[in-house]
Amino acid sequence: MSTPPMIRTALTELTGVDHPVVQTGMGWVAGARLVSATANAGALGILASATMSYEELERAVVEVSERTDRPFGVNLRSDAGDAAQRVDLLIRHGVKVASFALAPKRELIEKLKENDVTVIPSIGAVRHAEKVASWGADAVMVQGGEGGGHTGAVPTSILVPQVVSAVDIPVIAAGGFHDGRGLAAALAYGAAGIGMGTRFLLTSDSAVPDAIKQRYLGFGLDGTVVTTKADGMPHRLLRTEFVEGLETTGRIRRLAATARRSLAFKKMSGLSWPALAKDAVSMRKASGRRWSQMVLAANTPMLLKAGLVEGDTRAGMLAAGQVVGLIDDLPSCEELVDRIVREAVERLDAAAATVIR
Repeated sequence: MSTPPMIRTALTELTGVDHPVVQTGMGWVAGARLVSATANAGALGILASATMSYEELERAVVEVSERTDRPFGVNLRSDAGDAAQRVDLLIRHGVKVASFALAPKRELIEKLKENDVTVIPSIGAVRHAEKVASWGADAVMVQGGEGGGHTGAVPTSILVPQVVSAVDIPVIAAGGFHDGRGLAAALAYGAAGIGMGTRFLLTSDSAVPDAIKQRYLGFGLDGTVVTTKADGMPHRLLRTEFVEGLETTGRIRRLAATARRSLAFKKMSGLSWPALAKDAVSMRKASGRRWSQMVLAANTPMLLKAGLVEGDTRAGMLAAGQVVGLIDDLPSCEELVDRIVREAVERLDAAAATVIR
């Protein structure tokens, strides 16, 4: 395979990667294997730490560092009780990028930047981008409503140009991207690159069970649904039998099942009840959720694990972007990134050829 062309943007300059493509920090999916494969392909891989204990995160960081000498990042929960300790871990191991699913506290941003760690929060609204930019964030990832997992209602094509116009830092566009046409479009909007979750989940380097990957490939553009029944917040998921059942199951039965899975998460994480309570208070304060929503939120990690790790779609859920309906293969990360960059260059060259000066 010949060397792909290069696209230089503010994102590649900021992070030191070859290509303006980011593999997002998907819980239970973005482990050391996928992140290192993404990094070796010249893109930015992000470890998902929200579903890892502190010790598991450290082992994953060490493993990625052994598998690649390229830059990579870690996604952190800014409302976690041990967020400061995890920041120290990133600094100690020389991790290049820290990403956040929620706006990190100003002092966390300052500490990371003082230690040469690039800070990239994920946001879903212009006002959130403006806030983290004013606090010193180096870039923002903007996810439109097409994206999988927790998502908003504004389409990427509307949200990204708004954010690009509102802030003076690089913007990474996410939600609905899977190929070079999307990268070219994002660059035309003024973004510095694209973030992809579902597309990287559906690669040969992803550790998701093969049977589950095939299940993903069988869905069309109408194969996802946004529901609040999973954890109280809008969540885009594959339209499986389990998820359809969430929409019709009564509140009492949902809460009973939630309690069982929350106990399982406590056992798996190794956290004490006081530590879980501290996390819950921090999360509630950061997100503004009601306590009833918090109970549901504690349920989410185990529901995702059942589907993405254990392959049980009868008892678990599968996060997915709408773009799942356009994906029909399982390339390696190297093949995928190469294909995306080559197609983007072709599209950009073709667009430039239409300009008459």
